[in-house]
Amino acid sequence: MTSLTVNGNPLAFEMDPQTPLLWALRDGANLTGAKYACGEGTCGACNVLVDGQVVAACTLSLAEAEGRSVTTIEGLSSDASHPMQQALLLEGAIQCGFCTPGIVMAGVALLARNADPGEAEIRAALTNLCPCGTYPRLVRAVQRAGRIARGVEPAPQIGPVPALKSL
Repeated sequence: MTSLTVNGNPLAFEMDPQTPLLWALRDGANLTGAKYACGEGTCGACNVLVDGQVVAACTLSLAEAEGRSVTTIEGLSSDASHPMQQALLLEGAIQCGFCTPGIVMAGVALLARNADPGEAEIRAALTNLCPCGTYPRLVRAVQRAGRIARGVEPAPQIGPVPALKSL
């Protein structure tokens, strides 16, 4: 049995320790925000935070996640109130939504390191593939999320947006 903390809750998985974390989260914990796409860790659709660092959940086994802290998009907020989620909505950076959870997690990790990143730093941190091509809006969204998080810009009043949680 593999034990780790997911979204602040201790969980034990009765799965093969070599199971990718992505499948443990999706199938074992019913946390479907992280998506399967490339299976090689290059697209960013399955990004989660592991001990605060962005990790492609398809490349990390349960055994490697043992005893660590994992945060998925479901762990950020239940109502899209996290500044990164709000900023993506406000900037119109969400199209189909498939890549959105991974982008949110990459943005959250960046803003934890630097709450006021420049465009070059944002582009370097958001290596996610977005088939809809919203990259300029993603840059603006990360900048706006930083302003909201720093209190430079007031947090908007956005109601619940279930589509941001998972598909």
